[in-house]
Amino acid sequence: MSSAWLLPEHIADVLPAQARRIEELRRDLLDGARGYGFELVMPPLLEHIESLLSGTGRELDLKTFKLVDQLSGRTLGVRADTTSQVARIDAHLLNRHGVTRLCYCGPVLHTRPDGLHGTREPLQFGAEIYGHAGLEADLEVQELALDSLQRAGVTSLTLDMGDARIVRGLLAGLAVDASTVAQIYAALAAKDQAAMESLSVQFPESTQQGLRALLRLYGGEDVLQAARSALPAHPLIKAALDDLAWLAQHLRLAYPDVRIGFDLADLSGYAYYSGARFAVYDAGSSDAVVRGGRYDEVGAVFGRNRPAVGFSMDLKQFVLLTPQRVMRPAIRAPWGEDAGLRAAIRRLREQGESVVCILPGHEHEGEEFACDRELAATNGQWLVRAL
Repeated sequence: MSSAWLLPEHIADVLPAQARRIEELRRDLLDGARGYGFELVMPPLLEHIESLLSGTGRELDLKTFKLVDQLSGRTLGVRADTTSQVARIDAHLLNRHGVTRLCYCGPVLHTRPDGLHGTREPLQFGAEIYGHAGLEADLEVQELALDSLQRAGVTSLTLDMGDARIVRGLLAGLAVDASTVAQIYAALAAKDQAAMESLSVQFPESTQQGLRALLRLYGGEDVLQAARSALPAHPLIKAALDDLAWLAQHLRLAYPDVRIGFDLADLSGYAYYSGARFAVYDAGSSDAVVRGGRYDEVGAVFGRNRPAVGFSMDLKQFVLLTPQRVMRPAIRAPWGEDAGLRAAIRRLREQGESVVCILPGHEHEGEEFACDRELAATNGQWLVRAL
């Protein structure tokens, strides 16, 4: 029999010090998104499964907890990602004709963790732009992602870009079943040349060469030029390379300290993205801190196929990369029934001060707070003095 206080695997409580840091980070990021004109939405944790998984692919289906609604008998899902919900809000509840900028921050739940030490309950922050198909929206989303990281004090950043249209261009016109496509993407992600050669053996020579070339098309600025030489001159491929070059040019000007690279075989979330995609890495982490890109098909199932681009990140993981913040100073006060004392405490709190009232019998506690002052009686008045 398991102990009542033990939690499921990869589920954990967040204790006060860490919770404070995460909450401060959440507020900072939402304020930053608001500065760009993004509006906050709060989708529900549960939805009907057919709505929650619309257009998201098998990968998200496997991540989603499912249960039966005792009121309706229908199958519900606990969200494993928030993007499809925000697409539904844009399509049906807001129903605007122009550009809509939406952001969100809330928990999601995964059936399995992404890594050995990962959580199954990320706190997902994200921002999305609907209604603009041009690269201006892609650039704005990437700038907000970089600004959000830098705002939190993370400065040693690398932004890697790719584009979902490149592989689609290579496979265009071929009769390839969904299972083989999934295996091709897996081989690209693993940089597995032997698997790629086996999977593409029946393809035209130009497609075989292009897929093999993708395995080595990663690195710095020279990657795009190498791709133009190594890949077929398909319109989708040309458009993808041109767009990546345009985005990189503008990002280099705005963020000279951010290293910009390309990995044309990194197609994480390939069933989700329809165009340029990106991932941001910190120097101290091998996993991406932020992932995002263009996913123009996400709203199609809701009857409104609007252009869409955005990004998301897990604040529980991201907070581990941020520098430790100095705790805001607080004022220590005794507990008492004196009307003047109680009025003084209220005034200080109204002024934005943190006042820790020491309860009777606990006079030596309160070390959890950075109390640098105390409220003390001086000549019949309650005044703040330095400790």
